[in-house]
Amino acid sequence: MTMRGPIMRFFLNEDINFLVTNRLPRRFATKAVGRIARIEHPLIARPSLALWKFFAGVDLSDARTTRFKSLRDGFVRPLRDGARTFDNDPDTIASPCDALVGAHGRIEDDRLYQVKGFPYRLGDLIPDPALVERFRDGSFITLRLTAGMYHRFHAPADIAVEGVSYLSGDCWNVNPIALKRVERLFCRNERAVIEARTLVSGLPLLIVPVAAILVASIRLHCLDTERTLREHGPGRRACSARIAKGEEMGWFEHGSTIILFLPKGMRLTETLIEGQAIRAGMVIGRI
Repeated sequence: MTMRGPIMRFFLNEDINFLVTNRLPRRFATKAVGRIARIEHPLIARPSLALWKFFAGVDLSDARTTRFKSLRDGFVRPLRDGARTFDNDPDTIASPCDALVGAHGRIEDDRLYQVKGFPYRLGDLIPDPALVERFRDGSFITLRLTAGMYHRFHAPADIAVEGVSYLSGDCWNVNPIALKRVERLFCRNERAVIEARTLVSGLPLLIVPVAAILVASIRLHCLDTERTLREHGPGRRACSARIAKGEEMGWFEHGSTIILFLPKGMRLTETLIEGQAIRAGMVIGRI
């Protein structure tokens, strides 16, 4: 008889889950796990990987390799060629990542939701008033990457990245339990604001990766992947990278969230359902 079911039911109790994943020194725990995740010694790596597979329900069927030197190698694993496909239609917007669909829909003036009943302002998430105006009354979709999912993210269309802003912050868990208890959670956490423009239509896109508890590292190819955004430091950096639809943009080193913003003139597909599991490349919007 497997013990995973009873153990997971215990940790999925809302009060226990929130206590275990949030009521501890979040930044200390994040730094500690980040260090452990990089250790390649078998006495550390093997039990770390075993615990990750046990608790995260990891599916490695489409991974390029299932042999990892460290926990970090498992987190950031690449997929085998052809495991994710992006269509060539210039009028579609694809999911940039594997994810569970969270809150999504129209931005009401500059107000949107992390979950039902918990609104936040676009200006609290994004530091630039001009960007807020650009996406006022647009659309948004919240995409949550769980700890066992593929952690790399890709361009949702043929885009030019014009700037990246890094905002330092906390590292609350971003699961639904925390989202129902912590107001304006995404606005509190460490995050990046990636300003992009579609090459075909010239319409803007905004991609906001939000870090979470534990490793909480974001790396972007359009800057450099040797250093995390935290190591680059806060502020905006101009960028002029052209990225083809489906091309890898960067990765998280643990589960987290990407919030994708579309302006008026684009729309989300009507078949999206909160809690739905989707994969990178699935069409989620249209010009």
